[in-house]
Amino acid sequence: MKLLFSYLKWFILVFALILGGYLAYLFLDYQRLEDNLELLPNNHANNSQQTEQKNYKITTFNIGYAAYPADYSFFMDDGKYSRAFSQEDVEKNLTAIENHLLELNSDAIFLQEVDTKAHRSYKINQVEQLTQNLPEYASVFGQNYDSSYLFYPFTKPIGKSKSGILTLSKSNFEKATRYALPIETNFNKFFDLDRSFTVSQTTFGGHPVSLINIHSSAFTKDKSILEDQIKKLASKMAEEKAAGRSVIVGGDFNHDLLGNSPEVFDTERKVETWTHPFPEELLPPGFSIAKGDVAQAKIPSVRASNKPYVKGENFVSLIDGFIVSDDIIVDSVNVSDLEFANSDHNPVTLTFHFDKGA
Repeated sequence: MKLLFSYLKWFILVFALILGGYLAYLFLDYQRLEDNLELLPNNHANNSQQTEQKNYKITTFNIGYAAYPADYSFFMDDGKYSRAFSQEDVEKNLTAIENHLLELNSDAIFLQEVDTKAHRSYKINQVEQLTQNLPEYASVFGQNYDSSYLFYPFTKPIGKSKSGILTLSKSNFEKATRYALPIETNFNKFFDLDRSFTVSQTTFGGHPVSLINIHSSAFTKDKSILEDQIKKLASKMAEEKAAGRSVIVGGDFNHDLLGNSPEVFDTERKVETWTHPFPEELLPPGFSIAKGDVAQAKIPSVRASNKPYVKGENFVSLIDGFIVSDDIIVDSVNVSDLEFANSDHNPVTLTFHFDKGA
């Protein structure tokens, strides 16, 4: 019995040392990118200026690092997996995503959860592949996070993740900047990770436009943090508009953009950090959510990933979309019904024209 207690004591001591060392590693390795960070656009000589068009199209798509086919579930949403099924599966999903974006042929594209090097997506540089396979577009990449190695779940850890948001445009970018969003400062910061938005200035048919790509927090438990994120975004939107530019904000807002998605999509009332109605009262004057006829079409932009997708069984909502300044006239907002074949999100496309009298 004494020998057993001795072994147990040594086991506890070794475990405590390993755990303490790992926690020390997390804290020492943790870092955030600075705020107001200038980004270097990847421009092309042959698309410096678009000719004026009657209307324009912009698509936003959280590609879920090409790891979420319809039969995938994610551990942070009470699902099963942390990494993609395989490298081949990531490549297949990414190719399908590229093909749909080529089919849409939008003037600009906002992408979220695009990995540059991550264990969860088998270290495929998705920014490099997307920009190579969509050569018609200039690009700006803003890193969201470069996380430490997360040894969770224990059976197959999610590992390190370097990921961000990618903005593509058929017109070259004049300037691009990354802005850090407020996040929790307690231990939860290691799981919800860093967040940001990018502001990319370009010109559509001679009209100056600021394209703002955002991916706000999904699992933050502190509601004041979510509110502070929207307030910082709103301040920058107002600043860009005051400078005489049209403003289009697109991305994954992790808020219900319709405000009543459970009724629209006839789905359960799932109370999560990413299911609350978007607080429109925080938007600056002269801005509104571009809702179009999405409610009539009844096609959601996201599905809960706690279990594989079966139409009519998963919780669904509309958390991806656009906020526009009042000199943007919305013609339509459409969600592509891809049935979450390659991501846990569906792409959303805004068609618009400029108010010449504004």
